[in-house]
Amino acid sequence: MEEVQVMHQEDPRQHQPQQYQPQRQHQPQNQHHYRPKVPHQYQMEKGMVSRYRPNMNAPKRGHCICITISLLLLGIIALITWLAYRPAKPQFTVAGAAIYGINATTPPLISMSMQFNIIIKNPNKRVSIYVDRFSAVVSYRNQPITPHVALPPLYLEAHSTVSLSPVIGGSPVPVSVDVANGLEVDENYGVVGVKLVFLGRLKWKAGEIRSAHYGIYVKCNLLLALKKGSMGQVPVLGAPICEVDT
Repeated sequence: MEEVQVMHQEDPRQHQPQQYQPQRQHQPQNQHHYRPKVPHQYQMEKGMVSRYRPNMNAPKRGHCICITISLLLLGIIALITWLAYRPAKPQFTVAGAAIYGINATTPPLISMSMQFNIIIKNPNKRVSIYVDRFSAVVSYRNQPITPHVALPPLYLEAHSTVSLSPVIGGSPVPVSVDVANGLEVDENYGVVGVKLVFLGRLKWKAGEIRSAHYGIYVKCNLLLALKKGSMGQVPVLGAPICEVDT
């Protein structure tokens, strides 16, 4: 038997150079993906609630800031308005005085009845003035020689003037021996120096803006041409100046 030689044809693709194909590294199935490290305070343990809480006070804080800014703006506007009006104190002037009796007894008691004509002016052109708890007293050598007399409330419109004629005294007032003797000496001389004092609470009003209450203290130093036994109107010597403190 003849041997049949089979010639195998070689595949030309076997001699062609193979193209490089990158091999993918096989990742094990149990390998986990990378996770960023979370700070300890935000990590959650099993069975525990997260410590992170949203800031619930942020809206409240913003609301408080808005209210504070609004109040500051209102305060600045009120201050500017107040400075523009510039409220001034009322002006007191003593226009006349009258004596209706002076009696001194032992132990030293003085009973005096006096009447004064007072002119009160509001110098403000846009601000009105209101005075309540108003009272008056007369003193001699820094000691009262009349009881405190309550006066009606006083209202002064802007740039206005009012007059008062209060009668002060009538009831006996205990005084020191020096005051009783000094008053008698001054009466014999014909000139008596007394002090007329007004007390009260003052409040300014400019449009819808009203101030707080302020204590008011008015002191008028007077020299009266008063002789012993004089009655009725007595001259007021000099130009008495009334000091107003608030």
